[in-house]
Amino acid sequence: MTSVNSLVNIAVFGIGGAVITAALIGLLLVVAGSGNGASPRVRTVFGTASVVLLVLLPTLAAANVLAGGAGFWTAFATAVCVAVVVCAVNVALLPLAARRQAAAGGADALAALRPSLPVVAVSLVICLVVGLLGAGVAALTV
Repeated sequence: MTSVNSLVNIAVFGIGGAVITAALIGLLLVVAGSGNGASPRVRTVFGTASVVLLVLLPTLAAANVLAGGAGFWTAFATAVCVAVVVCAVNVALLPLAARRQAAAGGADALAALRPSLPVVAVSLVICLVVGLLGAGVAALTV
C-alpha cells in the first residue's frame, strides 16, 4: 500500500507544483511582455518563488509518505520524483520567459537560450539534492 501512497503523492505534489510553477512562469511572461520588460526585482521575486516551490513541495510529499508509515528511502524517492516534475517545468518553460525578456530588452544571448544536456544533468543533480534535503527535513519533523 505504501507504493500506491507514494505514487499518489508524486501525482498530487508533482502535478500541483508543475501547475503552480507554470502559472508563475506565465505571470512572468505577462510581466516581461508589458512595456519595457520585467525589472530585476520582479525576476528575483519569481525566481525565489520557484526555488521555494522546488524545495517545499518535495518536503511535503516526503513528510506525507513518512507519516503513512514508509521508510526514509521511499520518502527520498518520492521527494526526488516530485522535484523532477517541478524542475522539468522550470527547464522547459524558462527559455520562453528568457526569450520574451530578450525581445523587450534586446539581449540576443537570452534569445538563444535552450535546454541542453548539461542543463538537464545539473537539474537532475539538483533534484537529487533537493530530494535528500526534503526527505531529511521530513524525517526530522515527522
